[in-house]
Amino acid sequence: MRAVTWQGRRKVGVDEVPDPSIQEPTDAIVRITSTAICGSDLHLYEIFGPFLDKGDILGHEPMGIVEEVGTDVQNIVPGDRVVVPFNISCGSCFMCAQGLQSQCETTQVRERGTGAALFGYTKLYGQVPGGQAEYLRVPMAHYGPIKVPEGPPDDRFLFLSDVLPTAWQAVEYAAVPKGGSLVVLGLGPIGDMSVRVALQQGAGHVIGVDLVPERLERARAFGATVLNVEECEDLLGEIRDLTDGRGPDAVIDAVGMESHVAPAGKMAQQMAALVPNKVAEKLMERAGVDRLSALHLALELVRRGGTISIIGVYGGMTDPVPMMTLFDKQVQARMGQANVRRWLDDIMPLLSGSEDPLGVDSFATHRLSLDDAPAAYEMFQAKRDGAVKIVLEP
Repeated sequence: MRAVTWQGRRKVGVDEVPDPSIQEPTDAIVRITSTAICGSDLHLYEIFGPFLDKGDILGHEPMGIVEEVGTDVQNIVPGDRVVVPFNISCGSCFMCAQGLQSQCETTQVRERGTGAALFGYTKLYGQVPGGQAEYLRVPMAHYGPIKVPEGPPDDRFLFLSDVLPTAWQAVEYAAVPKGGSLVVLGLGPIGDMSVRVALQQGAGHVIGVDLVPERLERARAFGATVLNVEECEDLLGEIRDLTDGRGPDAVIDAVGMESHVAPAGKMAQQMAALVPNKVAEKLMERAGVDRLSALHLALELVRRGGTISIIGVYGGMTDPVPMMTLFDKQVQARMGQANVRRWLDDIMPLLSGSEDPLGVDSFATHRLSLDDAPAAYEMFQAKRDGAVKIVLEP
């Protein structure tokens, strides 16, 4: 089969690789019909090379048709149309029972000290072959895959794999009061969808902050007030003016480690890319390699007693966090990988009718062939041609 593989920093390829097969009774094989590039895939493209091997199959936002199931899989059968969540979870352990599927005790990568295994996401999360391919082996298929109806195009359901539950969790963790105010830092796919979810859930005023005009316009079209960080002389002051002088009730950091304006973190990331992998692994595991401007801005912006929801990915172990500010302002912070299955019952009703309140049908900005993946990654990384969400078709 053809698959998108990691070949080095800022280099992916489309290669012929062996077809996957059933290895465990709880496995399934899915023929992929659509698979998206996630913003966190760019972390692999740019930063997390030390935790990848050449030829690793990328991707964790797929859907398709079940081709084969193991003997213990009863919930889906060949021919079913399914979305595959990005985290791999068993559904029956203590963590899954708490709605913390991203911490599944059955698939935790204990040798790395990390949570549940993820598709296509480095040795840190199990080095499981990903979904940017023609076929995908799905472990824990007795629980994970989400069966969806025939009829609507893939885009109606594809984003259940990651974007929708991740944005939903970001908004839930932000705990915005009805009619309250929320700032979303970063309007990539997750920030964009967080704006939509927050407004749908009853936030009174949502302010989106970014520096890419096309992203700002998408958020504005859904009802957010938008601010271009490159055009604001006093971003903090402008947001306080929009929030009764005290700051928003909550801030979602949807930027994470790739904030554009933090030279120290950028230098550490570049150092990690230049040294041998074994050295780089230790640098990234034990040193602060994040650009923290977005997180520091979130702490400055949020009102006293407010909440910060961190959904952007961070990877450093010794990042300096202003604990005095957190304590003094009595800020609450919640964060973590999305627990996809936890939010399914909340999201599905919004996808099941003729209406499209979250705009999922038109959320993707580009649909390209799987063979175009190298150009797609380059375009997405450079934020060219209005690329916000790219879907690949095998």
